[in-house]
Amino acid sequence: MPTLTVAGCTLDYTLLDLTPPWVEAPETVVLHHGLGACQDIFLEWLPALIDRYRVLRFDMRGHGRSSRQSPGTVLDMDMLADDLFAVMDAAGLARAHLMGESIGGTVALAAALRAPERVATLAVSNGAHVGASIQSVSDWKDIIDRDGMAGWSAHMMRGRFFDGAIPEPLRHWYETQQAGTCPEVVLQGLAALVGADLVPRLGGLQPPVLLLHPDSSPFIPVAVMADFKNRVPNGRLHVIGHAKHGLPVSHAKTCSALLRGFLDELRT
Repeated sequence: MPTLTVAGCTLDYTLLDLTPPWVEAPETVVLHHGLGACQDIFLEWLPALIDRYRVLRFDMRGHGRSSRQSPGTVLDMDMLADDLFAVMDAAGLARAHLMGESIGGTVALAAALRAPERVATLAVSNGAHVGASIQSVSDWKDIIDRDGMAGWSAHMMRGRFFDGAIPEPLRHWYETQQAGTCPEVVLQGLAALVGADLVPRLGGLQPPVLLLHPDSSPFIPVAVMADFKNRVPNGRLHVIGHAKHGLPVSHAKTCSALLRGFLDELRT
């Protein structure tokens, strides 16, 4: 898989183009995962997209197949947006549809506000526009210091999925890869997220916006996403029942179908 070097690390990315030859100039959807995840959480989204859209996925710094940060690198929201644009540049994309989950949604929102000419549409799953609204994260450092990343991952799994929400092999894979995430990136990413406040700029958001949210996230209440929707000029919100913060995985088919319908509707 291709890689590119950015400030303090190397990013792994995948550009998938299975569109048939009669689809002229296919557009691209960029899928951005959240803290503790990796690009492979979107594998079950691909069938809903690849007949009409190219799909670009990447592993955030310190996640998946991307490298850990160099010592002394300080991660903030601007750097995360820089990483997103760097991956788009490496894939030859001047403009794309952005879909981010959790912090990936906040990064995609920040990118759309910073460079609206590069963002055709914006979709956010279980994400937040104001970091101070995020709940149940103040103990992350204590958990990592006491129990390591394996303990943090086990803690996070309870916040991501109801019992029986996903098959056991998938649960085991998710917990294992989450435990391998760079702890410095998780804590710096969390600080960047909690410190983000994009509310003052939301009224000027240009791309059409799709918001997907679980009814039972322990981190982001539904009311936060409802406020997000009410502040953007061209947004719609779908609240999905019996779901926690692992919504893009536990309800992959539902979420990807909603995204595909959103994109196709805007093309007609």
